[in-house]
Amino acid sequence: MSARHPIIAITGSSGAGTTTVMRTFQHVFRREKLNAAFIEGDSFHRYDRKEMRVQLAAAAEKGNQNFSHFGADANLLAELEALFRTYGATGGGKVRRYLHDAEEAAPYKQDPGTFTPWADLPENTDLLFYEGLHGAAQAEGVDVGRHADLLVGVVPIINLEWIQKLHRDKNLRGYSQEAVVDTILRRMPDYVNCIVPQFARTHVNFQRVPVVDTSNPFIAQDIPTADESLLVIRFANPKGIDFPYLLSMLHDSFMSRSNTIVCPGGKMGVAMQLIFTPLILRLMDIKRRAQ
Repeated sequence: MSARHPIIAITGSSGAGTTTVMRTFQHVFRREKLNAAFIEGDSFHRYDRKEMRVQLAAAAEKGNQNFSHFGADANLLAELEALFRTYGATGGGKVRRYLHDAEEAAPYKQDPGTFTPWADLPENTDLLFYEGLHGAAQAEGVDVGRHADLLVGVVPIINLEWIQKLHRDKNLRGYSQEAVVDTILRRMPDYVNCIVPQFARTHVNFQRVPVVDTSNPFIAQDIPTADESLLVIRFANPKGIDFPYLLSMLHDSFMSRSNTIVCPGGKMGVAMQLIFTPLILRLMDIKRRAQ
C-alpha cells in the first residue's frame, strides 16, 4: 500500500463481469479527472495461447488434468506483485498487453493470443487500476493483494458465472458447449484453491444473485438480466460507510447483515459510483497530503 501511488484491484474469475465493473470505474475516473494506469490480468499469464495449449497437453501427459489459467503455475504472480510493489514505491513499472483477438492484434502486427513486449507504464498517473483473476492472490512466497489500497471482488453465484461464461465463449469466441464445460471442470480445483480465497481478502464484494431459475446452467437459453437479479454488497470493514445514505439512494434496498446491503441488480452501476467515488477521492486526498 502506498499513499503517494494508490492501487485499486478488481478481482474475479473469467465470465464474472469484472469488465463491466472496470467501465464503471473508468466513468468515475473521467468525471473526477483522474489519470489511471490500466492493467489487464491476462497480461500476466505465463504462456501465450499456443504455448498454453502445449503446456495443457504436457500437464495431461503427466496426469495433471487440472492445469488452468486460474492457478499460480500458469501465471506470473511474482511479476504482478513486483509491479504493484514498484508502482506503490515509484509510480512506475513494466507492463505488457495480451492481444485477445484480431482487432486488438492488428495495430501491433502480431497474431491474436500473443503478448506485446514489456514496456514502461505511462508517467505521472494518479493511480494504478488492475482488473483480472489475481488482484488479491496469494501463493508460495507471493502476496499480490497486500500492496493494494482498495480490493474489490466481483462474484456472481457459481451457476450465473457458468451461464455467462457459456454464452460468451460460445457466442463470441466460437467454442462448443462441450469445450466450455470441459474448461469449467478442468479448472475447478484452481477456482476453489486460488480464486475463491481472494474474496476473503477484498474490502468490498459485489455478488449478483439471480431471482430466476438457474438450477441447470448448461441448458439456460438466456443470461439472467440485471433486473432479474439482486445485488449483495459486503463490506469487510463497515466503519465509515454511510449505510443510511446508501439505503436512501438505492431504492428498494435493505441490510441483510450489519455489513451487507442487498439492492436490485439494476442498481449495480449506481451503487458502485456511490460507494467508490468517496473512497477514491479519499485516496487522492491522502496522495496529495503525502506529496
